[in-house]
Amino acid sequence: MVYCIAEFQAKSGRENELFEVLKSLEEKTCKEKGCIQYIVMKKIKNEFAKGKSKGIIFNEIWETAEDFNAHNKASHIEEFFQKHCLNKNGSANSWNINLFEK
Repeated sequence: MVYCIAEFQAKSGRENELFEVLKSLEEKTCKEKGCIQYIVMKKIKNEFAKGKSKGIIFNEIWETAEDFNAHNKASHIEEFFQKHCLNKNGSANSWNINLFEK
C-alpha cells in the first residue's frame, strides 16, 4: 500500500470554494481501482495542534503506486489541476503532494 498526503492552500477568500471542489472529487475517486481511502479535510484550530499547514488536505491510501499514478491521470483529476491549480484564475494558491510507504 501507498499513502498520499496532498495539501492545498486556497487563494485569499476562496477557501470554501476550493474545499467544496475538492470534496466533489471524493465520490468518483473512491470508486477507482485500488482506492482504499480518499478523504478531504480542512484544518481546524486547536491549542494542541499548532503546526503549519496549507489548510486543506487529502488523506489517501492506495493499494499500489500504479493505482495512485492512474488516479492522477484520470480525467476528473487532470481537469481539477488544470482549472484550479494551473489556471491563473484557479482557486488554489499552492499545493504539495507526497507519497509514502510503510
